[in-house]
Amino acid sequence: MMTKNILIVEDDTTLLDVLNYNLTKEGYRVVTATDGVRAVEAARQRKPDLIVLDIMLPELSGFEVCRILRQEMTVPILMLTAKTEEIDRVVGLELGADDYLTKPFSLRELLARIRAMLRRVDIVRQETLSQQEAKPQVIETANLKIDLARHQVHRGKSLLELSPREFELLAFLVNNRGQVFSRNHLLERVWGYDYTGDTRTVDVHIRWLRQKIEDDPIHPRYLLTVRGVGYKFEE
Repeated sequence: MMTKNILIVEDDTTLLDVLNYNLTKEGYRVVTATDGVRAVEAARQRKPDLIVLDIMLPELSGFEVCRILRQEMTVPILMLTAKTEEIDRVVGLELGADDYLTKPFSLRELLARIRAMLRRVDIVRQETLSQQEAKPQVIETANLKIDLARHQVHRGKSLLELSPREFELLAFLVNNRGQVFSRNHLLERVWGYDYTGDTRTVDVHIRWLRQKIEDDPIHPRYLLTVRGVGYKFEE
């Protein structure tokens, strides 16, 4: 298996050194940046497999770095924040971050998140190869046309701009339409987590998807909530 490249963006040099040392010890190839401008440059030049991104950065904030990079690449982004306000976590997710950790965090949890995110990337790549050989490569349901091979979704004649995680979540629910999945189940199947985590990530992505595929996101027709259980896609 090829060595994974990880970009760590953190202006606290003590924490940066700790993360660099431990991730290198785990077998990852690590690139570092201490401000937002250098982070964008490093991501463009080195094409990392995953980015660990602090929110509070000089030059450009982590939010702005995430917004810029998400427009250019599909690299998984794990945001770090010392803030406890829920709005900061939600904003990060809505800008395209795949997950977040609130400081202080344990190194064991960080490594578990990184392994899960990278494992999910490998699974998606393998599934994409398999889908290219299998049929159907295109799913048409409700008002959507989902091209699994190209990772594209059309709503009517319009091409939707979905993040990689939004596409994976929608494709999973559509492939299993009519079935209800709990938030933890979706974390396991779409995010690749094998533990019970913060389900806010799922709720944010569901809400974001509704704004893109539903005529009335407040009263969804297709992406439905089953109270006390979870979510399902219904034709």
